[in-house]
Amino acid sequence: MHYFLIAGEASGDLHGSFLIEALKARDPEAIVTFLGGDKMAEAAGSKPVVHCNKMAFMGFSEVLRNLRTISANMTATKEAIEIASPDCLILIDYPSFNLKMAAFARKLGIPVFYYISPKIWAWKKWRVRDIRRDVRMVFSILPFEPDFYKAHNARAVYVGNPSVGEVDAELGRLSSRESFLKSCHLSDKPLIALMPGSRRSEIRNNLAIMREAIEQFPETQPVIIGAPSTLDALYAASGAGTIPILRAEHATSILAHCHAALVTSGTATLETALAGVPQVVLYRANGSKLSYDIMSAILDIKHVSLPNLIVGHEIIPELLLHNCTAANTVKALAPLLQPDSAARKAQLEGYAAMRTTLGTADAPANTAKAIIRLLHGKS
Repeated sequence: MHYFLIAGEASGDLHGSFLIEALKARDPEAIVTFLGGDKMAEAAGSKPVVHCNKMAFMGFSEVLRNLRTISANMTATKEAIEIASPDCLILIDYPSFNLKMAAFARKLGIPVFYYISPKIWAWKKWRVRDIRRDVRMVFSILPFEPDFYKAHNARAVYVGNPSVGEVDAELGRLSSRESFLKSCHLSDKPLIALMPGSRRSEIRNNLAIMREAIEQFPETQPVIIGAPSTLDALYAASGAGTIPILRAEHATSILAHCHAALVTSGTATLETALAGVPQVVLYRANGSKLSYDIMSAILDIKHVSLPNLIVGHEIIPELLLHNCTAANTVKALAPLLQPDSAARKAQLEGYAAMRTTLGTADAPANTAKAIIRLLHGKS
């Protein structure tokens, strides 16, 4: 069968690569066309129609500045879908773009599946109408999502969370701390991971705050975990200074050697939790209290980081918009650096509860198996 996948960001590229491998394992004659990054390219054995580093735009102003590129990406994708005439379209998060492609594919009579649902339960709930109309099945990686879709008469099933297996695989082949420090030319000070996101605007808004805060802890060694396709020059222009920039096939191989982390909200918060590293979530954006008040009014959730959402209460401090300051970051991080502090212990206990809730199901394998069954007319 011919599978067409779309991932628009680095995290989607990683998850998409494992899904491609799972599809090919169950369908030896699989043909894969995709939008994504280097990991999906390696799994598929071919180049993307559009690389995801040309797709990851965030925020109104950044989207507005790149409308021509976004329009060109949409045109290229529609043309590729028509030419490929795939047996199905598999979407991975990235809703503003992917929901348009879902509607386009449905009109062509192509079955559409969603792997890793957009977070429409948090805001823009009206998008569930588009999913109900255009998407045959949502393969959810968060255990509370199927109930939301069921309440709106849309089809969804929890398949497990792919980050669990991905992180555990990395933890299983972890190098020794001594070897890691030597290979990266680092001292034996406690390492603090700085993860300011993968988008240009995220790095620009968050890294300077992270650096200012971490300077108050000279007994530690900060390291920036760089996104795969983000140039060092962007980190330098955003305030990296002399902080080392480290990269790895999977961030866990760096994170697992860290004592704590400052993380921009997103999939990285879940990966950090699964790696067992205490963290503070930062999301500066424009730093406006007005924006915070507007966000609080339109969001239907009490928390924004995935670990907090999964367990249903705050286990990770979240510093958002005007609350995301260096002073607040220092205050939230300080107790997490103490080995036996109540704050550190409580966060690690919260991580354990989160793992129990997520379970150990193989999300890519379950999704691939279900897609193939549905394409063969089996429920």
